[in-house]
Amino acid sequence: MAFMEQQPQPMSGRKPPLDDTVPLITVIEASQSLQSHTVNGSNRSRAETVIRRYSDFDMLNNSLLISGLNLPLPPKKLLGNMDREFIAERQKGLQAYLNYITRHHILSSCELVKKFLDTNNYSANYTEIALQQVSMFFRSDPKWEVIEPLKDIGWRLRKRYFLVKDKDQPKDKQVLSWVDLGPDKFLSDKDLLSAVKLLPTLSHSNIAPVSFATTSESSALVIRVFSEKGTLRDHICKVKPKEPFLKKYCNPKKIQGLEQQQIRTYGRQILEALKFLHDKGFPYGHLHASNVLIEENACKLLDIENSLLGLPSYYRPYVTQFRKMNTTESIDVYSFGHLLYEMTYGRPPDAVPVDQYPPPPFSSVGQYDLLFTLSRFNSRSDRLFNDVLLFNSEKPQFKISSKLKEALKSSKECLEKHLVEEQRTIHQHKRLTRAQSHHGSEEEKRKRKILARKVHGKRKHYQKNHIYCLLAGSGASSPPTCPSSPTPLPGSAGAPLAPPLPPPAPPPPPGNEAVPPSLLPPSANGVGRSALLSSIQSFSKGKLKKSETVDRSIPRL
Repeated sequence: MAFMEQQPQPMSGRKPPLDDTVPLITVIEASQSLQSHTVNGSNRSRAETVIRRYSDFDMLNNSLLISGLNLPLPPKKLLGNMDREFIAERQKGLQAYLNYITRHHILSSCELVKKFLDTNNYSANYTEIALQQVSMFFRSDPKWEVIEPLKDIGWRLRKRYFLVKDKDQPKDKQVLSWVDLGPDKFLSDKDLLSAVKLLPTLSHSNIAPVSFATTSESSALVIRVFSEKGTLRDHICKVKPKEPFLKKYCNPKKIQGLEQQQIRTYGRQILEALKFLHDKGFPYGHLHASNVLIEENACKLLDIENSLLGLPSYYRPYVTQFRKMNTTESIDVYSFGHLLYEMTYGRPPDAVPVDQYPPPPFSSVGQYDLLFTLSRFNSRSDRLFNDVLLFNSEKPQFKISSKLKEALKSSKECLEKHLVEEQRTIHQHKRLTRAQSHHGSEEEKRKRKILARKVHGKRKHYQKNHIYCLLAGSGASSPPTCPSSPTPLPGSAGAPLAPPLPPPAPPPPPGNEAVPPSLLPPSANGVGRSALLSSIQSFSKGKLKKSETVDRSIPRL
């Protein structure tokens, strides 16, 4: 019986997989009193409303205390907690608390926070689902045995770890990881199973070996060797590998960067592993300090299957902010710079991009090389790693069929296209948010009011002058005047006298017909126009002669 042939499909067929790296945007819209308790409504970006009491916030805060962070939850008040001013002040405090945990890189993807803010999409018990499917796997392959579950050692809420052993080799401890398929899966089920089953055949001195791997329609299971020394981040933070992720990495008490020689050695080994995967056409994109295993002064990459399973990257919230990082290779370069910073200073950068680098904790000739590599890392910035000697005990091997290479290439192109579309959407949303913020600012409102007054004044002045010009141009009621200088009233002091009428024109010579006044060219000083107006005003209908009509349409005989 193959692994998970008849098991229930808890995650497939219901909803498309969610990207758990996307932080939830939460706004407390209102508060109401129910049975002497104040209830707060939280509205998220998906337009769903979640109702939470202060006691729910307090329970969440107590669960997150394992992180060691000083979370800004407003204190509880027993007396006077129904006052309007106190409720408004508490609402502001709770909003600040939600902003803090949703903007924290680790807390925002924590299962506790996701279930608190989104009960509809994160209500499943992933530990129970993982136990069921792992138990079915053990029934199909009885040589494996569970030693203990490794609770919350990773950051993915849909991934569970178990410490297992092979019954034929009981002293060798191995770790089994079960994970639900992610939203970036673009391989077919057949190609995915073929690619995952090839992982145990991969041999590289800087890639952690895989003992067993398989997939189903909704999840995947991978077994690899367990290292007691832990990952590179465990080594930097001085913590034990089996401790919960929140306790280890949210606020580590003892952090220490690596020595320069270690940085150079580990950096060269990581670059060799990345180059090997890129040459094979195998996408990675999941490089970070928790995915680098430390064994005997050598580092090995972990979770190389993540890109095949469609899992979003640890640095996905950062990568989607920069439109130039649109390939898996550029994501690996960016992640390598992140890793160099963490190896140097013992902690990840506070903000990305980094505008100013603090001085390294060591002083040597290679300090300039390290800062140069951190700030301008590219394919030619290898002055820090080119003289590092490598002692490879095994020849790298990984055979991929040509058909599977084409499928991996097509999947990689779809993944990069999806990333570009997501980056474009986020960029447009940021532009719209900035425009709305600028449009709603007080200074912008004041500028719009001043501009509206100016436009209204100019329009009103134009309409007034236009009406005046129409009245003046009719010629029947008033002489033409300039719109800018209104006609003075007659008899008013200082009013200029109207020019005298011109003398009558001399009679035309005999034999010539008189030219009508309307056909005479107008004079330059407006005298002809005044004469025309005078003739129109003195017109009398009685002076007209009666005309005789001669009908020539009747034929003559």
